[in-house]
Amino acid sequence: MLSYDTLIAARDAVANKEISAQDLTRQALARIRQVDPSIQAFNEVDETRALMVAKEVDDGIRTGPLAGVPIALKDNLCTSWGHTTCSSKMLKDFKAPYDATIVKMLESAGAVVIGKTNLDEFAMGSSTENSAFRTTRNPWDTDRIPGGSSGGSAAALAAGMCCASIGSDTGGSIRQPAALCGVVGLKPTYGRVSRYGLVAFASSLDQIGPFGWTVADVALLMNVISGRDPKDSTSVDNAVPDYLANLEQPVKGLRIGIAKEYQLTSGMDPQVSAAVEVAMNKYKELGATFVDISLPHTEYGIAAYYVIAPCEASSNLARYDGVHFGHRTAEPVKDIVELFSKSRYEGFGEEVQRRIMIGTYALSSGYYDAYYLRALKIRALIKRDFDEAFKKCDVILCPTSPTPAFKAGEKTADPLSMYLCDVFTVTCNIAGIAGISLPCGFTESAKPLPIGLQLLGPTFGEEKLLRIARMYESATDWHKRRPTL
Repeated sequence: MLSYDTLIAARDAVANKEISAQDLTRQALARIRQVDPSIQAFNEVDETRALMVAKEVDDGIRTGPLAGVPIALKDNLCTSWGHTTCSSKMLKDFKAPYDATIVKMLESAGAVVIGKTNLDEFAMGSSTENSAFRTTRNPWDTDRIPGGSSGGSAAALAAGMCCASIGSDTGGSIRQPAALCGVVGLKPTYGRVSRYGLVAFASSLDQIGPFGWTVADVALLMNVISGRDPKDSTSVDNAVPDYLANLEQPVKGLRIGIAKEYQLTSGMDPQVSAAVEVAMNKYKELGATFVDISLPHTEYGIAAYYVIAPCEASSNLARYDGVHFGHRTAEPVKDIVELFSKSRYEGFGEEVQRRIMIGTYALSSGYYDAYYLRALKIRALIKRDFDEAFKKCDVILCPTSPTPAFKAGEKTADPLSMYLCDVFTVTCNIAGIAGISLPCGFTESAKPLPIGLQLLGPTFGEEKLLRIARMYESATDWHKRRPTL
């Protein structure tokens, strides 16, 4: 087990020479060997490279705010070493020729990247069961899923196999697994973090973000990874605040919005509702005022998302044809069309194929206006709803997931029920705003399962969002609990 229970504590211990970066990295690697056979969080671990980087930290060659801390990357981020598979047979043997911007930022800050974590194939899923290689398990109960699509990153952190991890969030893929694994996960504003080197799923929705054991850990990571990148035309040239500087300063006159539409959501687990209610009462004790707001187009969020995202996926994944990129069939073919068809059939899993077909259909002649164009109009209305709501409140509070972690295989035969797991998270991506999930309780069961609280903030409002999340975290101890493995 790692000697330190927060990223900042580990970073400070290395800086103060209480432990060497090499010894801390060896602890992480030993923990991976110990528990990952049952968790299956990692697609690839590079021990030799990790220890080499750690030695450079100890020798003073590498320095920075993350010097010596072991970090895991979601396996849809390009690295010039190892493989970048997106947990797909299509990219099983792919080696990227360059590092993603975020990888360069982390390593420039001294971080020790120990490996690449499992995900739903091409980030399409809410359970990490769609991976072509393995089903990642929840460290709190290995019969259950860790959430998705960044399930490997969340599970690796929750199980103590790293000090922090990085994921991507297209419709809740950081926040939902953070909630189900009992860690903190932040989806930054669209454009806050460079997406250069992130293998695209839905380009107008994808955003890279951090997982941490605490809000402060996430704030530290945001200090490192935020900012304009000329290689990503969608990254925004806004000044990046020091997210740690005022983190412990409570927000005075805090107004928290409660949307009536979220309260009407069906399929809510009573224990989730109860935990969120207790969290609301804690905020009241801290001086917050609750404001009733309305997000009237929320009911169309899931439908709009599952048109926009598949349409963009259909376009982005068209490049994987067995000629330009990706798996190429070894079967005999009579022409180029059959080569494309067989290569894509063999390389893509069922869920990816489903979304490609949905997107291709929605973009086809005669249906574009009825589906994709209409979904874009709904998107504009959802964004307007949030803009109006944030005139009345600082953040919006709701559950992250309507249920705790479900059992592996429970929803695989019913894609719609799986899609509904994202009911509280997709509109954040549709509107491009910031959202964070943090632990707010556990279920009462033989193996207690984490419950996540979600706070949504306005565009580029991460600094205040983190302070508000820290207000709750500092008054509770849910974030201090760890699974027994």
